[in-house]
Amino acid sequence: MTTHAEPSLSPRRRQLVEAALHVVAQHGLRGLTHRAVDRRAGLPQGSCSAYLPTRRALQGALAEHVAGSLADDVALLTEDLRACPPGDDRGVELTGRLFRRWLDERELLLARVELSLEASRDPELAVLLETWRARLVTAVAGLMAARGRRHSDARAEALVASFDGILFAALLKPERRQRAFLERSLDLLMTAFTEV
Repeated sequence: MTTHAEPSLSPRRRQLVEAALHVVAQHGLRGLTHRAVDRRAGLPQGSCSAYLPTRRALQGALAEHVAGSLADDVALLTEDLRACPPGDDRGVELTGRLFRRWLDERELLLARVELSLEASRDPELAVLLETWRARLVTAVAGLMAARGRRHSDARAEALVASFDGILFAALLKPERRQRAFLERSLDLLMTAFTEV
């Protein structure tokens, strides 16, 4: 899994947040309890409560971790895209590679899906999760603009929303078919959105 700099996290708090990620990936947000996180982390009962005293604090710390990981990935993608000369088709390949890696990082992706559903009912959570997504839209819009596409902002937003759907659909496929489905769908989608 991608790691990123979270200077406010002590080693113990990081251990708890990573355990929370595993719990949510396996049991969904309903299964996210202090006791479940303690068990997953192999820590005495009450450890999680000492660092993250409420369920909201636990959920918020997990959301920050997931959003931070995704934002770091997007920042690296943006740097790579900026390095591509105009007319270089590697930008499309780099964008697709990121989404393929996210599918491989199943726990991060599942936690993101769970948190996104919760964010539809929680405005604070929605703001936190929208930050990394806005960066991705900006990166994709820059790629499309560099390729001379009109209405690149609107098209980039639609492309990112479509990727969300493809990633979710891939999760529902049998594991042996996920990557082929993702690659085929990415190819069709990227071709459609990058045509003149």
